[in-house]
Order: sequence, then structure tokens, then C-alpha cells
Amino acid sequence: MADMSPLPGSTPLDSGRSAPIVEIRDLVRSFGEYRAIDGLSLEVHEGESVGLLGPNGAGKTTTLRVLSTVCAPTSGVVRVFGMDPVRDARAIRARIGVVPQEVALYDALTARENLAFFGRLYGIRGGELRVRIDRALEQSGLQDRADARVGTYSGGMKRRLNIVAALMHAPRLLFLDEPTVGLDPQSRNHVFELVERLIASGTTLVYTTHQMGEVERLCARIVILDRGRMLAQGTLAELARGAARVGGRALRVEASSRIDEAALLLRARGVPFVMEDAAPSLEDIFLTLTGRALRDEG
Repeated sequence: MADMSPLPGSTPLDSGRSAPIVEIRDLVRSFGEYRAIDGLSLEVHEGESVGLLGPNGAGKTTTLRVLSTVCAPTSGVVRVFGMDPVRDARAIRARIGVVPQEVALYDALTARENLAFFGRLYGIRGGELRVRIDRALEQSGLQDRADARVGTYSGGMKRRLNIVAALMHAPRLLFLDEPTVGLDPQSRNHVFELVERLIASGTTLVYTTHQMGEVERLCARIVILDRGRMLAQGTLAELARGAARVGGRALRVEASSRIDEAALLLRARGVPFVMEDAAPSLEDIFLTLTGRALRDEG
């Protein structure tokens, strides 16, 4: 397993639950008449892995764009490391890493050359740059293809390289925007393992996806978004308990409001049955909160 300890020059993480490193209060981001984010409030603390889960058009990518200083809020309060993403954009960018939906690499350059380019953007030079490049290649498992042009890489290899390129300056906070889109199962698993090592190393992550399995595997806290609003947040167990309080007990039927009636009927007819507390799956919770109707990207 690759060494995921902090790179030279990085600052050890403080695991204390003091001030959050991401604070959002009543955030609104509008595009004309359309509100991509509609009154969102959220906190992320150091060392957390937080998953933003939602259907297409939920506001996940727009939220990351605001936090990463790419997109200014229409209204509300946003702080990243206590700083304003509009006024303090440069200082925030020095402390964060961003892995966008679309791979942001140069196909004509090799993996090593791409990493050198991104490292130099953050002022890393000389021996320290070489150490960080070697570490990144090891983390991504691309040592054997380090000097091949990225244009010859598979989608999974590009994704892994894109992630470690975002880590060249040892950011304290990493935003990953649907990093497994379009990947085959093997490539997705390689990305998951890389992200899991980052989490184990203490890196703070905000991870967006509409895939339930990804947040179940990678994120300690799940935030369900829809139409720019937060519908629920918590650990998977907390979300399940909340849904169970609403949905009640289940007798292997969906009409939970008629459990007693169903039990009496089954007993009267001598039909064996099992009464159980069935915790809803994340998919059940997601569909209950966001609805089942198919929708196109907003």
C-alpha cells in the first residue's frame, strides 16, 4: 500500500472539533431566474469525509464551485478556513485541492510532466518537487507509466492521476466532484482505494455523487441535496433511524401504517409470518426524500 502520510512541508491536522473549516449559512446561488442553490446551510470539520448525495440538478457541483472560489454566491455567508471565497480566493486556493468532473490534465504531457506543472503552479521547486512527484506516482500506482503521455492512458488511469495532481501542494481540504463518472468497476475500485487512503491519512474530503454505494463506502457523513436544498444529513445509521421513525415498522410489505391489521389477519388465517424492524436502505431514504420521478440535469 502506498504511503499516504503528509507530504514534506504539509501541516499536521488538528483532529479537534473546534471551528469548522467549511461554513455555509443560507447560501443562494442563482443563474437568472434559476436557483441552483436555495438556502443551503452546512458545516464541515477537519478530518471529516462528507458526501453530497443528490440527483442531477441537486446543486452539488455548484456548491463545490462556490467553495472552491470559482463561482461567487448570490447571497448568504460562506467561509472556508474562516475566509471569504470572493475576497480571499487566492489564499483559499493555496489550501484546497479540487478534482473536477472533467479530467483536468494535459494529454500531450507525460504523467511526470503533468505533476511537475501542477506542482510548480503552487511554487514547489527542486528536490521537494521531485519527492512529491514520486510520492504522487506511488499513490496513484502509475510508476510504470510515469513517462508515457497521458493521452495514451485509460479513463481510470487519468482519474487517479487527476486526484494526485490535486494533492501536489498537500491541501488540507479536497473537493472531489463525481470522480468515478464513466469508469469501469475495476477503475472505480482503484479510485475508491486511493480515496480511502486519503481519508485514513486525515485529509478532509467533500465528495459529490449520485451513487448511493459510493457515499456508503467513503463518507462518514451524508448530506442529501435536492433542488439546491438540504433534505437530510447524518451518518447512514442516523439517516436510517430518521427514516424508520417516519416509515415505521415493516411486515415485509410497504403498507406500514396497517401492520397491526395485517398481523391480525395473518394470525386468523394461520399464516406464519415474521415481524421485524427493517432499517431502510440509503436508496430507500434517497428516493423517499427526492422522489422517484426521472429528471434531466438542471
